[in-house]
Amino acid sequence: MSVIDDLADALAKDAIVLANQLGDDDIIYKTAKILSATSSTMEEAYMTSIRVRLAERRARMFLSEEANKIKAAKTK
Repeated sequence: MSVIDDLADALAKDAIVLANQLGDDDIIYKTAKILSATSSTMEEAYMTSIRVRLAERRARMFLSEEANKIKAAKTK
């Protein structure tokens, strides 16, 4: 990864954690707006990291739910 990608990914991780703690996803988009005012490249890398991390989280939740369904069906 490049320096920009590394920084953007670290910032994305922090923003997602804070958004979860506050229950406010707007923090993610407000951060993107601040970044876009100074570096569109950084903002694009940040939003890519946000999208990838949120997609991965949704996929893991899906896998967990499916595993739970299978376990429940086996115990019947």
